[in-house]
Amino acid sequence: MISRLDWFISIRVISRVLVTVFVFFCLIFLSEFLDSPRFARISAISGDAIAWLAVLTSSIRWTIKTLSITVLLGSIIALMEFQSRREFVVMKASGISIWRILRGPVLIIALFGILVTTVAEGVSTKINREINPTPPGLGGGISRGTSDIWLQQSGPEGEYFIRAQSARENGATLHNVLVFPAWSDNVRRITAQKADYLQGQWVLNTVNLISVNGNVEQVATYVLETDSTLADLRVTLGSTEDFTFFELIELLGSGVSDPAIRAAATTRLAKLTSLPLLLVGSLLIAFAFTAGYQRNNAFGMAILYGIIMGFVVFVITEMADRAGSSGVLSPTFATGGPAMLAVLIGVSVLLKKEDGRA
Repeated sequence: MISRLDWFISIRVISRVLVTVFVFFCLIFLSEFLDSPRFARISAISGDAIAWLAVLTSSIRWTIKTLSITVLLGSIIALMEFQSRREFVVMKASGISIWRILRGPVLIIALFGILVTTVAEGVSTKINREINPTPPGLGGGISRGTSDIWLQQSGPEGEYFIRAQSARENGATLHNVLVFPAWSDNVRRITAQKADYLQGQWVLNTVNLISVNGNVEQVATYVLETDSTLADLRVTLGSTEDFTFFELIELLGSGVSDPAIRAAATTRLAKLTSLPLLLVGSLLIAFAFTAGYQRNNAFGMAILYGIIMGFVVFVITEMADRAGSSGVLSPTFATGGPAMLAVLIGVSVLLKKEDGRA
């Protein structure tokens, strides 16, 4: 049960964390607004109001990415206030251990991380992908270097390549399609106005079969078998950054056959799942380097060490995320590892400083 002491400490910590998050959000919002080409492009398509909404949601998403740093800085600010007023001295003199002091803030920060993962991140992602979707290959997914859509497909007859000018219905419908069959000796190209994905098949409509000698045969429909699933196409033609926590669970549950796509989606889901633990780790690092007794309130070096450790955890988290998305590391290890590292650093330093053992 949360006591009055827990509320007293937790409110102080979470209020300073929220202020720090808001300051970072304002700085990121200014940076996003300075991306004038994107603002002008969205404004020309949907109007100024939607362009401002795109800046807002993009800023929220970037703010969420920096939460490990902002939680650390906000916690350090709160702990400095406790120390400057000698409130921690009074608590410890009353027989209250640092672990008892930590109980309330840890629960509040963990709850804050869960709300960010399930609510704030999901709402901002849904709005942003409708206004300004993340290009494929940025933050997960399969990259492409042109504005056209290119898909490498395979079926019972062999491999073939599809080029399309646009996709709809999460990749289930392609428009202005050009197919290059690698398995046919007679057909060089296949053109179609539209291709619909139906149960492991591409059904092409208004089709021209162009043979090697240049002859063109027109047919109403043409069917190509494919090993890809609808989940594969949905992630291939988009970015895992544009999927919410619950959508990723549904996507992976529906079956993703491509290993690269599955690795990117699993890493994104595992990163969102481990966010509350990562924030708790940032809080523990702040306590470990700031909550110790200082006779003259000189916390400069302790704060510096805490910030350095926070940035190290942030860099490791981003590097591991890239490694997990590319399939180099296991997604669970790539995202859970940095979070556990942050917790272990904080707990180890606290054990050494408070109990004299590590």
